[in-house]
Amino acid sequence: MTEAEFNERVDNDFELIEEALDNIDTDIDAEIQGSVLTLTCENGSAIIFSRQSASQELWMAARSGGYHFRLQDDHWCCTKTGTPLRNLFADATLEQAGEAVSVEL
Repeated sequence: MTEAEFNERVDNDFELIEEALDNIDTDIDAEIQGSVLTLTCENGSAIIFSRQSASQELWMAARSGGYHFRLQDDHWCCTKTGTPLRNLFADATLEQAGEAVSVEL
C-alpha cells in the first residue's frame, strides 16, 4: 500500500468514527488536527487516534492503554494480540463514555 493509499484509508476510517458518534446519544466530541483524531468524553477523558504513515499503523491511546494496529484482511488489528480495533474501541468508549460505540474498521 502506498503512503497516499494509507492516508486515504485512515481519513475514511476517521470519518466512519465521526459518523458512528453522530448516530448515538452520547456526548463524545471529535476533533481532527493533522494526523490526530481526538475524542473527548463528557468526563474529560480522551481517546486519541494517530496515524503513523512510515510504519503504516494506526495508534490508539485510551485509559486502558496504548495500542498499535495494522491492516490485516482489510481490518485494523492489534499488532500484539490480533484483536480487532473495532472491539478495543467499543471497550474504550464503554469504559470512558458509558456506551460502546460500534464501527467497522
